[in-house]
Amino acid sequence: MASWLLKTESSTYSWDDLVKAGKTRWDGVTNPAALIAIRQMRAGDEALIYHSGAERALVGIAKITRGAYQDPASNDPRRAVVDLAPVRPLKAPVTLSAVKAEPTLAEFALVRNSRLSTMPVEPAVRRILTRLGVR
Repeated sequence: MASWLLKTESSTYSWDDLVKAGKTRWDGVTNPAALIAIRQMRAGDEALIYHSGAERALVGIAKITRGAYQDPASNDPRRAVVDLAPVRPLKAPVTLSAVKAEPTLAEFALVRNSRLSTMPVEPAVRRILTRLGVR
């Protein structure tokens, strides 16, 4: 099982919106690097939901329920989406400042390239995030 970080503006679509809906299609990704990550997602993978904007924190864990497929709302064959469902909220948000304060996460894409909306979370990074309070 792979782990991914999915960013969303809480004012546009929040963790609470996902919980309320019970499932969603994760769409709207246009950045080529982020689309590469989307295309690699498989059913059963873990998704760490991150609120960007004012909050800037990991807030919940979701599960990819349907791996990558072409965005049905787009005629562009490069656009891909996945379906996901909430698993559980985090006990406490893991803020971006907490992530940046961890020296071993200096190469994590969230720190290096904060503009990416979707990124892989390597197992070593996942373990550190776990220690920071993700689980």
